[in-house]
Amino acid sequence: MRPDIDTRGWLAPVLALVAAVTALRWLLLAYDGTDLFVDEAQYWLWGQHFAFGYYSKPPLIAWVIGAVTGLARSDAPFWVRMPGAALHGATAVVLAALAVRVWGRRAAIWTAAGYLSLPMVSLGSILISTDTVMAPFFAAALLFWRRLVEDRRSQWAALAGLMIGVAFLAKYAAIYFLLGAALAALVFPAARVGWRNAAAMLAAFAAVILPNLLWNAFNGLATFTHTADNVGWVAGAGRPAPGPLGLAEFWASQFAVVGPVIFAALLVALARARRMGGLACFVLVPLLAVSVQSLLDRTNANWAVAAYFAGLPLAMAVLADAPRWRAAGLAVNAAIALALPVLTLMPHLALGDAPLLKRYLGREALSLEVIALAKAHGNAPVYAEERDVLADLFYTGRDADLAFYARNPQGVPKSHYEQRYPLPNDVTGPVLAVLSRPTACAPLAPAVQVGREPGAYADRNLTATLVDGACLAAE
Repeated sequence: MRPDIDTRGWLAPVLALVAAVTALRWLLLAYDGTDLFVDEAQYWLWGQHFAFGYYSKPPLIAWVIGAVTGLARSDAPFWVRMPGAALHGATAVVLAALAVRVWGRRAAIWTAAGYLSLPMVSLGSILISTDTVMAPFFAAALLFWRRLVEDRRSQWAALAGLMIGVAFLAKYAAIYFLLGAALAALVFPAARVGWRNAAAMLAAFAAVILPNLLWNAFNGLATFTHTADNVGWVAGAGRPAPGPLGLAEFWASQFAVVGPVIFAALLVALARARRMGGLACFVLVPLLAVSVQSLLDRTNANWAVAAYFAGLPLAMAVLADAPRWRAAGLAVNAAIALALPVLTLMPHLALGDAPLLKRYLGREALSLEVIALAKAHGNAPVYAEERDVLADLFYTGRDADLAFYARNPQGVPKSHYEQRYPLPNDVTGPVLAVLSRPTACAPLAPAVQVGREPGAYADRNLTATLVDGACLAAE
């Protein structure tokens, strides 16, 4: 830490800001009118059964949701999503603690304000995601890495390894931290912490992630395989490479992820990487990795989120010399931060024929229709093949005392539901099949069209048909 910077008095205003923003986000979340999204419902289901790994993601998000809903004694959507705003608030405090060591008190306060304003943080405070759960631990690893660079104490190395290990249990993208630290050591002599400290960091990291590695080893490398499948060129999906258009789309999307002014300021910071120091390496690694992916196959806008835990303090350092641009950037982001939760208060607001939040509506309504039909047919088991249908059936039907089944996979399961809840081969009796395709099994009762309410299923042509279970299993 530089001796010439003012580091006093930053914590109280940062905590006050974080508390106020988090409380407002919780208040708005309490009136959120959207249904749980597919992934959120799946994470909730995982959280009902403790494990060191799950089908498509590492386990931390399930543990967090399971702990919060268990303590609250409620599985309501508010409690499933409630950790998001708190985790991002904690991240803002940690990043402020990092900024104060490099640039001083004012930088700490502006860093916290800037982070809380990010569109990705606003969205992550409404919908619970693995990015959100990873955030505070990745930020803490950066803080401990900075302390390690300053005084070379092995305790900071161990703590950095511990924190990034926990972040890895939230999302495998946390591995970018280790690559960033390696690049920083290669480029900046001041970031070379010594082999002993590097070994301590790696040992702590390995100790934390070992249970998840063992779980994968005993479960057919399920999570690793799914992660590779997301990277189509690795899995050999055979899709045409997007090329420069894919790269342009990815970089354009990043202006939306963190806001146009802040992302532009970050690009300026990266152009000054030599002056910005080792933190720039933690930004470059994710951005370059996902850029390569965007040339070869599809990408999602959030795949480079790991870049912005180090990137936000760097961007705010650049904007410190341009206070008008800083104010404009925060104003734009604040407008987005308010608009997103306000939209959830009136989720059926439409432009044209479909609600703006169509993909977050109609899921519970479909499940309630299907559950009512199953009960009307003597509590018949319910079968579905589509992951989003199954996700909400398990969530909405958690107290319905019904059995829900997925397709029995021939080969590698394509979802958690196929992995854990396949239709038994020896099933007998009537089964209510919820399908978007015709079935060769003769109906035991007239088919019913379901999911017609405006929302996610309005155009899916889903039907619920009572059929013989043995026929369905054979099919």
